[in-house]
Amino acid sequence: MHQEIFNKYTAKDRGNLIALLQDVQEIYGYLPEDALQEIAGFLNMSLSAVYGVATFYNQFRLRPLGKNVIRVCRGTACHVKGSADVLMALELELGVKAGETTRDKLFTLETVACIGACSIAPVININEEYYGRVTVKEVTKIIGKYIKAEKAAIKQPVNV
Repeated sequence: MHQEIFNKYTAKDRGNLIALLQDVQEIYGYLPEDALQEIAGFLNMSLSAVYGVATFYNQFRLRPLGKNVIRVCRGTACHVKGSADVLMALELELGVKAGETTRDKLFTLETVACIGACSIAPVININEEYYGRVTVKEVTKIIGKYIKAEKAAIKQPVNV
């Protein structure tokens, strides 16, 4: 299944594990279990060893992300300005906890150590869009914008 990826690696060296994981995640957006099994076989490693590396590093995901990825800054400035309340409001609005994806796969909620926009704290980022000085009251409106866009996209006629 992933032979085209494996062809890049002439040596079945365990030192290639992280690069292989990165290549697979680049294609799928996460690391499917069957891909982890194939990597283990290719490198002659146990699945648990491959899984151990994949779960050790924060860059790797074992589940697909939602269409819209919401990142809530938890840095000091954002924390002081109420990002914990914003995170709680997002969790209630979406019905998921940080690190989870909604059942409809429309949203993934994540926390990050710092977005780097401390002057407009608290900050959230959805895909490539930034929202500064976010209040709990604004959460429903912000999420609604993405739900509305998704509904509009579904109603678009398909050109054949």
